[in-house]
Amino acid sequence: MKILIAASPGGGYGIAMTKHDSHPAIVKRLRRAEGHLRSIIGMIEEERSCVELAQQLHAVEAAISNAKKELIQDHIEHCLDDSTGKSAKSALQEFKSLTKYL
Repeated sequence: MKILIAASPGGGYGIAMTKHDSHPAIVKRLRRAEGHLRSIIGMIEEERSCVELAQQLHAVEAAISNAKKELIQDHIEHCLDDSTGKSAKSALQEFKSLTKYL
């Protein structure tokens, strides 16, 4: 995602973000995880075994974690690596902010 600062109609400045190419695939992964999570809720309501539930919750957790990793990796590669218009200090600060989510 690129952040563009542009003049707004009111005379001030606004921030616009462009979509990453990876976002559709990430959304697809998250929607699949969402469906999986809904099925786990049904499993709980059906009183399925705790071992089955833990296994399925682990799978959803892994899917979300992988989506997060993909998003962060894409951001590093396309926004921080191509830091046109960003100072090195600004790019470094942004990278440091990202690391708390790794």
